[in-house]
Amino acid sequence: MSMHQGRERLVVVGGDAAGMSAASQARRLKGPEELEIVAFERGHFTSFSACGIPYWVGGAVPERDDLIARTPEEHRARDIDLRLRTEVTELDVAGQRVRARDVESGAESWMSYDKLVIATGARPVRPELPGADAPGVHGVQTLDDGQALIDTLSRAKGRRAVVVGAGYIGVEMAEALIDRGFEVTVVNRGEQPMSTLDPDMGRLVHRAMEGLGITMVNGTEVTKILTGADGRVRAVATQHAEYPADVVVLGIGVRPETALARAAGLPLGAHGGLLTDLAMRVRGHQNIWAGGDCVEVLNLVSGQEQYVPLGTHANKHGQVIGTNAGGGYATFPGVVGTAVSKVCDLEIARTGLREKDARRVGLEFEAVTIESTSRAGYYPGASPMTVKMLAERRTGRLLGVQIVGREGAAKRVDIAAVALTARLTVEQMTALDLGYAPPFSPVWDPVLVAARKAARTVRGS
Repeated sequence: MSMHQGRERLVVVGGDAAGMSAASQARRLKGPEELEIVAFERGHFTSFSACGIPYWVGGAVPERDDLIARTPEEHRARDIDLRLRTEVTELDVAGQRVRARDVESGAESWMSYDKLVIATGARPVRPELPGADAPGVHGVQTLDDGQALIDTLSRAKGRRAVVVGAGYIGVEMAEALIDRGFEVTVVNRGEQPMSTLDPDMGRLVHRAMEGLGITMVNGTEVTKILTGADGRVRAVATQHAEYPADVVVLGIGVRPETALARAAGLPLGAHGGLLTDLAMRVRGHQNIWAGGDCVEVLNLVSGQEQYVPLGTHANKHGQVIGTNAGGGYATFPGVVGTAVSKVCDLEIARTGLREKDARRVGLEFEAVTIESTSRAGYYPGASPMTVKMLAERRTGRLLGVQIVGREGAAKRVDIAAVALTARLTVEQMTALDLGYAPPFSPVWDPVLVAARKAARTVRGS
């Protein structure tokens, strides 16, 4: 067993953001003489930014290695026994051990643990479509995926690309492909791109995408992916049309990678992610933690578990897990659902609940939308900004904010994220003392203009 010289063994499954920040944090608290740390990663890379892949594909980030926060060598230098290209194939919770397989040789062996961290991440949704596995069809989850896509783009005979899905990844990849000189069509199931926004705000994104020369096809399901005589992708078919394609990128989102956890009988939520307590321990298991894209998190606004695969949360989870596994104490209270993105110079930001989220959890609300500007109207470079705000009926508690604008929209949403966390009402928000000078905002910041209108509406109802 692992009780050699009273040393405990921490086993980490998954070597990206949550897993390796947990390992690093545990190591800060406990030296190698007290705690042995073994981390398994099935890919070639550790601690990389998946969020940066579209910008690498598009050329804004020149080198793949720019996306790596910590190399395997840096982790090993800190006495973390990191095993790349090694996939964990089974968790034996009763026996406190994991079965690992060397991807190259296929050799398998068991390793016992005192403490276990599950950080298996997410897997891209690959639709059950004929042709979805054809050469030229790509997901973009890992650096290996990004490299494969770049190789296809540089070899492609033609310049036609189809992106399936119009969430963050779909929209960002569409722009990256435009930047590489491809003709881009986006096929999207929703009525507007960016279903994390309400459709009235998604329409503004739609307009910006068309402004970039992207062809948007909304409200349409892909039925199959067609291949040519050489077996490579040649088109994407929907119920009504065919869109010729030399390359296809799947941007339909991700699901928690929890097959191992499910097989081991660990508790999963409605979205298929692991359920943890506030200390990120897997519910009902004292010595197993989980974090990152494989867990569900509490949404502090709705009071319900939600699946939010984002690098910000994964790194926070890792810190909390590493602190607890290293003998300290930390908690992760939850999220309010903040996310930002951009299309060309259009910034897209959201936090809290959309209309449909509020309805689903039984909250009644008032919704207001205002047009303002990013700076004082007379100051050079002022550009329009649209702010939509949801407030709870009667109480006036802020429920959500969406902002779309040319500049300053993305970081303004942070004001709302803090307000949501503090459970402010829109009335209280109208008194917030925000930074003002003509180059930065109008006298009434756009968020405050929306808060005033929401406060009036709540009082009037």
